[in-house]
Amino acid sequence: MNLTGQQTLPVSQAQAWAALNDTAMLQAAVPGCEAITPAGDNAFDVLMAVSIGPVKARFKGRLQLSDLVPPQSYRLAFEGSGGAAGHGKGQALVTLEALAPQQTRLGYEVTASVGGKLAQVGSRLVDLAAQKLAEDFFARFQTALLARQPPAEVEAAPAPAAPRPGMLGRLRDWLRRLFG
Repeated sequence: MNLTGQQTLPVSQAQAWAALNDTAMLQAAVPGCEAITPAGDNAFDVLMAVSIGPVKARFKGRLQLSDLVPPQSYRLAFEGSGGAAGHGKGQALVTLEALAPQQTRLGYEVTASVGGKLAQVGSRLVDLAAQKLAEDFFARFQTALLARQPPAEVEAAPAPAAPRPGMLGRLRDWLRRLFG
């Protein structure tokens, strides 16, 4: 499975880096994540509940960060086992690029493989579940970022922003109107 994409985050590059390295924030943003605990230098144990089609299981896994270039990029290796449900492993390259003082592009490239019952449900179903997981993660992550780093107040009333397409854009606009 390969999954690539990018998201625009409403925070500085340094704030985005800090949020991506905050285990409590990540635990809240990852759907089904029950725990992320440090397990050594740049290593973490993860416990999460996952449903992919008819396969539902609790997975225990390990994340290992490498090739850290703060606040620009890192590589993330992961592996996990859900007992009889199967197992998975892979890696992701995460990059951050400052677009403006309070705007950062997060890019990601993920490659992964699954085995056991997960592999039996079919690659198309696994790919769709991974895409949905990524969308849910970024929606939650954006909400958490806005709660942690509300948009800076401006002295003069800003001109109305052009509406952003898509659900995340509408959510971001609504949160800015509510809190900003």
